[in-house]
Amino acid sequence: MKFFDSHAHYFDAWFNEYEGGADALLKKLFADKVGAIVNIATNPENLKECIAQAKKYENMYVSSGIHPEDCLYIEDIDEALEQIEASVRDEDLRKENKIVAIGEIGFDYHLDELTDEVKEKQRYVFDAQMKMAQKYGLPVIIHDREAHGDCFEMALKYPDVKGIFHSYSGSSEMARELIRRGWYISFSGVVTFKNASRVRDVLASIPLDRLLIETDAPYLSPHPLRGKMNHSGNLEYTVGAIAAVFGKTPEEIAQITFENAKKIYNL
Repeated sequence: MKFFDSHAHYFDAWFNEYEGGADALLKKLFADKVGAIVNIATNPENLKECIAQAKKYENMYVSSGIHPEDCLYIEDIDEALEQIEASVRDEDLRKENKIVAIGEIGFDYHLDELTDEVKEKQRYVFDAQMKMAQKYGLPVIIHDREAHGDCFEMALKYPDVKGIFHSYSGSSEMARELIRRGWYISFSGVVTFKNASRVRDVLASIPLDRLLIETDAPYLSPHPLRGKMNHSGNLEYTVGAIAAVFGKTPEEIAQITFENAKKIYNL
């Protein structure tokens, strides 16, 4: 049984707590049950770290993008957007750097000060990156936190763009419409939480051929590891919970989601 972690952040400083750091951990994971990982950038600076890490491992890939929270702290956002576009513009360079998607991008409304100005900046950055995805034929990875309507509206605005709604927290109705339009839905360790019955109900409505798994490592550790540093090996808990919902074996869910991830990332 091998897992495809469709969404992780191995450049994060939290991994320094692991003896030997992220590299030591990744070597162990790839030697065990982890078959592939997509390392997700959130700004142009950590994109460089994502690329450097992915080049060390045959089955590690990169997504290039500006996160809706990161965009609020970037001084020259147009320059940052140009750097993201430069990373995906040339197909040969993109392949050399193992970039397979644009993300994570989207809206995050879980903020202490959610002003119209903040929403507008997030919209500007999200829209610009959707345009890039359309221009270069790349899938996108959507961050949707307490912004379901606006994220859905952006997806509808670009019907030629497909991708993943990561760590999905929207409704089954929204998921159904996204799937009809070619999108994939990804679930994290949240499906294992005791108070996440609604998420599991939505999960049950997802066709297996559009289902992905992820860690969002080092965040969102599954039960019983909540609060601890997450990593791709912990997908066994997520897969176990998903398997129980669908009446499948963990091995079947791991295989199905592995093949689905290869499809959406064109691997």
